[in-house]
Amino acid sequence: MKQVTKNFSHLSILGLMSGTSLDGLDLALCDFWKDDQGFRYKINKTQTIAYSQKLSHELSQLFNGNALFLCEVEVRFSNFMAQCVNNFLEDMERLPHYIASHGHTIFHQPEKGLTKQIGSGAILAAKTGIATICDFRTTDVAFGGQGAPLVPIGDALLFHQYNGCLNLGGIANISRHDENITAYDISLCNIPLNFLAQQYGLLYDKEGDLAQAGTLNSKLLEALNTPNYFSLNSAKSIGFEFFTAYYKPLLQNFSISIEDKLRTTCEHIAMQVAQNVAGLQTVLVTGGGAKNRFLIDLIKEKTDTKIIIPNEQLVDFKEAIIFAFLGYLRVHEEYNCLQSVTGAKKNSYGGAIYKA
Repeated sequence: MKQVTKNFSHLSILGLMSGTSLDGLDLALCDFWKDDQGFRYKINKTQTIAYSQKLSHELSQLFNGNALFLCEVEVRFSNFMAQCVNNFLEDMERLPHYIASHGHTIFHQPEKGLTKQIGSGAILAAKTGIATICDFRTTDVAFGGQGAPLVPIGDALLFHQYNGCLNLGGIANISRHDENITAYDISLCNIPLNFLAQQYGLLYDKEGDLAQAGTLNSKLLEALNTPNYFSLNSAKSIGFEFFTAYYKPLLQNFSISIEDKLRTTCEHIAMQVAQNVAGLQTVLVTGGGAKNRFLIDLIKEKTDTKIIIPNEQLVDFKEAIIFAFLGYLRVHEEYNCLQSVTGAKKNSYGGAIYKA
């Protein structure tokens, strides 16, 4: 990694994150600075704003929609984000210096040289009056990388006291802090779990209670573990496409109870996670899946690695915090996307800046 030698200003940045689980927009307002102990941060305010049923449905349908529909929804989504930001900052004494927005991923097919996150930086900057950084992934993809995961440099610089960081969101991904920083997507996580819970009339399986009541189906487990993706050793990432192409039809074709499907899918996720945290002494676990008590218990059963669940604020907002930090690095023209993680030709400065 490039050695940091320049002076870093003290900046306030608002991180925005919309994950593949479609549970809402995460906002994290943070201060960042650097001293002789390294990069530091302070969380000032956080909030998750749920999507309306209509917006959530529109976002879920974009994968199959036409180009005009995508553009229309992007405008609505961008205006929604801007309104969320303005409401969030209404009682603040000062505005942040920047917004750093991940946007919402619609397509992620780096093998074709494409990745698409909607959320207009121009609209955010214009409607909030705050300079906005967005489009963090495409530069890395242009350099032949996966464009994901992006959080590992934040994990390494802000959470270096752990040997690794595991995020259990819609997709489970890990960053390992060995001799080099390596990171990749492990498997799908909350995307299939929420899909199954919603067939039961629930938004999600709270604490994994339904899964715990189910029975492991060995044939489904074997099928879930079959894709060649899990045996790849190079830089790798997956998107929602992996669910629609493989997981969804597989789960639909098995004539077993929802509880059994949830139990088996949890076993599959835990097995894949355990294999990928092997050799690490401590792992920090965040994301919605960290609240799935049954899933965490399964992971702990399958590994000797110490699983550390932090406070709820960090569980819920770590990715938004790190995207704010990626914006901080971008402002200072420091690499925020690492070739050792994505497989790109070079490290890069991800993010387009829209001035207000």
